[in-house]
Amino acid sequence: MTNSTKEELASWYDQMLVIRGTEKAAYDLFMTGLVKGTTHLASGHEAVAVGASAALKPEDYVWATYRGHHHAMARGLSPEACLAELMSKETGACRGKGGSMHLTSAANNMMGSYAIIGSHIPMAVGSAWSAVLRKTDQVSIAFFGDGATNIGAFHEAINLAAVWKLPVIFICENNLYMEYTPISAVTAVQHPAADRAAAYSLPRIVIDGNDVLVVRDEVAKAVALARAGGGPSVIECLTYRHYGHSRADPAKYRPEGELEEWMMRDPLKVLRARLVESGVSEDEITGIEHAVDAVVKEAIERAKDAPLSDISEAFTDVWADGGMQWRN
Repeated sequence: MTNSTKEELASWYDQMLVIRGTEKAAYDLFMTGLVKGTTHLASGHEAVAVGASAALKPEDYVWATYRGHHHAMARGLSPEACLAELMSKETGACRGKGGSMHLTSAANNMMGSYAIIGSHIPMAVGSAWSAVLRKTDQVSIAFFGDGATNIGAFHEAINLAAVWKLPVIFICENNLYMEYTPISAVTAVQHPAADRAAAYSLPRIVIDGNDVLVVRDEVAKAVALARAGGGPSVIECLTYRHYGHSRADPAKYRPEGELEEWMMRDPLKVLRARLVESGVSEDEITGIEHAVDAVVKEAIERAKDAPLSDISEAFTDVWADGGMQWRN
């Protein structure tokens, strides 16, 4: 495992705390009626997003699922822009049009969150192909859940990427459940992404998705391979969501004790322990935690105070030329 500086570890801890705090705020705002629709929280997945992002350049592409708050913020979206988007506010990342399930930050090359399972995986392949055509060294990452591995688009995308040796990395966030169904109940292999990689002449890679350093190191190797023309990689990150599938899901289907067992491997606890091991004092760690708490609280209040998006926003950014009428 590659060593990291105390500064790097502290920066990742800060990022992961901001993501965790913003998602807790999203939960609370939803419960008070300020967030409409639904939300799919990624609390417990923070190390995957932050670790992978640490291995990327700003110009690289990221594609995510509807459970994508952590990916957007890991790529630079502010907590305020995230929460304002969830509350349909003018200051939201997409000025209120995307909401929780379509969170996008194109300025950070976070190319969107997609509600149709697996639909974005071929899009990531497309952006990788565009990088080849434009002769840049950009790579693309497609994040997806374990359930998407049983979708045809997953297999079609990986096959094409492998045949053309495209600079794309497929990262499965295996949290054991596809919505309410254990992935093991509907999949013939133990590891739904990694165990299928061999079908496309790719190595089997399964890692601890709750350790940000492990994620950063493995993704960095895959990125280096992709930039050098070595083609795609499939990485399966073992992790766990702390909440149910969505805000309507109390997660009663989980076996007794399973959540508690995984909470002992909470990615924030794992990284906090690494900070202590690296010589960061408890006072310094507490200082980071208090600073993040203040940042999230301010983001909540600023998002609440922001004006709702005007109805005219429904017609902006719809067509490439800015128009709203069908053309022949």
